[in-house]
This record gives sequence, C-alpha cells and structure tokens, in this order.
Amino acid sequence: MSHIPVLYQEVLAGLQIRPGGRYIDGTVGVGGHARGILVASAPDGELLGIDADPMAVTLAGEQLAEFAGRVTVVQGDFADLEEIAVEHGFGSVDGILLDLGLSSLQLEAAGRGFAFRLDGPLDMRFDPSQMTTAADLVNTLSREELADILFRYGEEPRSRRIARAIVAERPISTTGELAALVERTVGRRGRIHPATRTFQALRIAVNEELECLAGALPQALRLLGPGGRLAIISFHSLEDRLVKKFFRNEARDCVCPPEIPVCVCDHRATLGIVTKKPIRPSAEEVAANPRSRSAKLRIAYRL
Repeated sequence: MSHIPVLYQEVLAGLQIRPGGRYIDGTVGVGGHARGILVASAPDGELLGIDADPMAVTLAGEQLAEFAGRVTVVQGDFADLEEIAVEHGFGSVDGILLDLGLSSLQLEAAGRGFAFRLDGPLDMRFDPSQMTTAADLVNTLSREELADILFRYGEEPRSRRIARAIVAERPISTTGELAALVERTVGRRGRIHPATRTFQALRIAVNEELECLAGALPQALRLLGPGGRLAIISFHSLEDRLVKKFFRNEARDCVCPPEIPVCVCDHRATLGIVTKKPIRPSAEEVAANPRSRSAKLRIAYRL
C-alpha cells in the first residue's frame, strides 16, 4: 500500500526535531511522518502515535516496529489528546503533529465509504466502533438538517437542492448511489466531481472533526514544553480557519472584543507563530501526489 506523507520535509524542519526529543503524532496514520520524526530524533528520541482508526494503529505498529522501545502507538481520538498523552508518559513534549487529511489506507478501501470513485457502503467512520454512519445521516435527517450539514461543513452552495434530491431518493446505501445522485442533481463541470463537497460534509459530520480539532488545540498547547512546536496540516478552509484563529488568539496578550477600551480578559500570549502564511506543497510534490494539492501547514511554538 503506497502512502506518501504530505509536506514531509517541511513538517520535520518545522518541528525542529532533535535527538532525544519527545513527540506526539496525533494522527499517526500508517506512520509516514512518525518514521521521519523517529529517525531525526535518534538515538533516544521518543514518539507517541495516536489514531482513531484501529487498522491504521495496527499498520503503524508494524511499520514502526524497528523503533521498539522508542515508540508507542495507541488507538484513540485526538479530542482526548491530553488524557492519552499523560496516560502514556507524554505529559510534556517537544513537538506535536496533527495531519488532518485522509490516508491512502482509508481512501483506497471501498468498504470504508470515504471515496465516491469506489462503490461501497456509506460508512465514513474513522473509528468503526462508533455508532453513527454516513448512511444514518443521509437516511434519517430532515431535508433542512441535511442542507445545513452540506452548507456548513462542505460549503456547498447547492446544499438545498442536493438535500431535496437525497430525501426524495432515499433510502441510499452506497457511495456510488449518492455520488450518482449528486451528479444528476447538479450536473458536472470541470475535473472535480460534483459530490466532493457532499462527501466532505458528511465525513466531517460523522466524525465530528471540527469539534474534535477545536477541543484538541488547547490540549496540545498545554502539553508543549517551552519552545515546543505545534504543526498542523489541514486540507480544507474550515479546518485551516479554525487553526489560524487559534494561533492568532494565543499569540496575543489581549483577546477582548474591539469595543472594550480597556483589557479585562487578563489573557497572556502563549504561542509564537512561525508561519505567517501557511506552507503549501511544491509543484513537484503536487505532481507526484495530487492529493497534497489542498494541504496547508501552519506551525507555532510555545512561549
């Protein structure tokens, strides 16, 4: 199975990996970035890898077996980052990485329901043990609720039309059925499939991705030692906006609303921003790995 870590060199440089350092990869996937961190932190650097997907945890454990004694890989959601880190002895670390993209492992498994080009069940759960699937949302939510999800999480301008078509057509049980329905409903122009935003929105809703990210950011900040670095790769504007706002707020001494003339919040800056603008993949990387085209890397350090 081929998996190319996105912005690989940029992540390693941005985290300023050092020998003996302690790091957390909160989205370890199949271990691509984690391997680079372990190599760069040799001979005695340590890494905690976390992933919600049990299949990823198994594969990452196999891929990183040569670093036994220096790496711990566990199943969990980065929404519980602090609890997991403390439980495994990573209460203070030198760097944390969150790569918010889907892995090839997930995209290339038809049975997981993430990709509309492979017909499979409408699932989309990172953790298969959780209750709600994409099929549950598609087949039980009201037209208004569906339209809201598609607009809010997919930024889909034709959300109402698509939601109306879904309700009229259901039950819908496969990715192929849903993709074809969206294409019939809104037509197709250009190279990007018209169901892309719909699938993104449903995946985000099923896994509560934005809520998990919002909860993980302050936890990551608390886990970083002085000078420790936080690197986050996002793949759509909703995630990037959330990270950008968090970094900006934590880099300021005051977060009072502009209409309040005197500071009453007593907030003190905790982060320094390394990337004033996000780092994007090079043209060469996009050519080699088209899935990297929308990636944005933001980096900050603990004051």
